[in-house]
Amino acid sequence: MFEKEEIVPLGIDVFRLLRDLIRDHCGIYFDDDSRYLLEKRLSRRVKNHHFSSFRDYFRYLLYDKNREEELASIIDVLTVNETYFFREQNQLKTFSEEILPELRETNKDKKRLRIWSAGCSTGEEPYTIAMLVIEKGYFLGWNIEILGSDINHRVLQVARSGVYKKNSFRTTDHFYLNKYFKEEDRLFRISDSVKQHVNFSHLNLLDPFKTKLVGTMDVIFCRNLLIYFDHQSRKKAVDMFYERLEDRGYLLLGHAESLINLSTAFTLKHFKYDMVYQKPLKKGVHINV
Repeated sequence: MFEKEEIVPLGIDVFRLLRDLIRDHCGIYFDDDSRYLLEKRLSRRVKNHHFSSFRDYFRYLLYDKNREEELASIIDVLTVNETYFFREQNQLKTFSEEILPELRETNKDKKRLRIWSAGCSTGEEPYTIAMLVIEKGYFLGWNIEILGSDINHRVLQVARSGVYKKNSFRTTDHFYLNKYFKEEDRLFRISDSVKQHVNFSHLNLLDPFKTKLVGTMDVIFCRNLLIYFDHQSRKKAVDMFYERLEDRGYLLLGHAESLINLSTAFTLKHFKYDMVYQKPLKKGVHINV
């Protein structure tokens, strides 16, 4: 018989202090209904540090010299990352068939393409983006940089390995599976031709110093991540994305997300298959295409 793991009680007052600390750290917000979730998932962290209560653990998170490392461990425990290749097909068609041809023209002189997958989880999204770019065929010889970032160290290890189980391919055409993956013991390893264009980085979207190091991007994917943020954190993230985008660059959100009540800085551009947010061109600036 397995011994049931002991749960450390988490009172509502300490829960609210703890959830506000997590929100201020990375933007992820837990409402009052999530108290049992934090109690269950973080009890082991409390016991690992030999604390008898969540209140003592909270003080540790506030004042200990190792607080940043512990906060990173908390995020790894609390964040659930569900994704797969070629998710949200209409948006990807817009990206592949309309946005990429446009970027080919606007960037033809510098021959550079920079794309950011924010909240990339286990890497399926940035690798999907890379495959779509490669398949266009007209970016040969270009400097292609695709950044996948996440705040969860554990999922980034999977992303860097590039090895996936069958459930990651629920909407993947066999063409891509056969061309860009090698099957090994019921697992699928992505080819180096895709991997060479993708870099992964641990990144907190609310860290202004580290996000500036990202540089400017032609396209930013941030799909199904902002729904876990509170309003103020969403606004901070969207303002940061605006700063990180090139003029006329695109921000692609999940279909359940919008910029209503968050930002009026972007324009909503209608494409054939989807609608996408675009950073407007600054007044007085002209680009020949």
